[in-house]
Amino acid sequence: MSDTGPLVDLFSAAGFQPPPLAEAAHLVAYGHTLASLKSLPGIRIEAAATPDGLVAEILVDAGVRAAPPLHLCLGLHRGLALQNVRLTITLQPDAEITVLSHCLFSTPQAARHAMDADIHLMEGAILHHQEAHHHGPSGSIEVLPRARVMLDKGARYLSDFSLVQGRVGWLDIDYTVAVGEDALAELVSRVYGWGSDRIRIVERLSLDGAGARGLVKSRVAVRDDAQAEVRGVMAGNAAGARGHVDCMEIVRDRATVSAVPEVRVRHPLAKVTHEAAIGSVDSHQLETLMARGLAPDAAVDLIVRGMLA
Repeated sequence: MSDTGPLVDLFSAAGFQPPPLAEAAHLVAYGHTLASLKSLPGIRIEAAATPDGLVAEILVDAGVRAAPPLHLCLGLHRGLALQNVRLTITLQPDAEITVLSHCLFSTPQAARHAMDADIHLMEGAILHHQEAHHHGPSGSIEVLPRARVMLDKGARYLSDFSLVQGRVGWLDIDYTVAVGEDALAELVSRVYGWGSDRIRIVERLSLDGAGARGLVKSRVAVRDDAQAEVRGVMAGNAAGARGHVDCMEIVRDRATVSAVPEVRVRHPLAKVTHEAAIGSVDSHQLETLMARGLAPDAAVDLIVRGMLA
């Protein structure tokens, strides 16, 4: 089972070279069709197509430290397309892995991608998860990621979500992370919406163990008639827990943004902080770029993309 031909076309449409999959652990799926799958010693990937979508499970054995990343390539290439994915990721104690999720929706006229994930990092495990979306000019794309993450003692979950190419369409992120003793969770999201795009990001971190640490960081820019709602929730529930919510949004034209950092402390020895900033681009940066010959719109776009990099 290996059909990576359409993958090359999808990456080409997005303007990138496809990742090297021959020797890497990977899963490739177009819609509900499983195209290619490869496990490696200590990294087991199982997947199957069902009437309701794709079901996949990733298990990393205890102590495995994988240097090459695992690639999840999820794409839609038909005019009207649907992809439902049910994903389970389990890292056994002291395992460490990087997962690169390539979500390729550059070509459909209308599409819906829904991800429902359960992630469990056992004691001392580390997961670096980078999820990059590549969309086309159609604004009729729905992306609905859902995740429930559990971190045992000393585990680390580092997540980076980006959707800065093409039209967003309708994005609705909903993540919940339970952080155990001496564990760390960092969630970073970067999104650029325009036209009539709609963006909703809800990320909740519950610092449940002594010494737990967490960061929720959002960088969102919107222009034209786009709308964005960003909500970061941090709860300090144990002694020594430390958390921070950092929201920065740029708004232009007729677009609207609401940013709601929400902090809760349920233990006298926990500390949670927040900051939120919504506004236009920095006037000094804009003037500097225009003095160097950039047109106003090009200068603003460069500043925005720098913030989202």
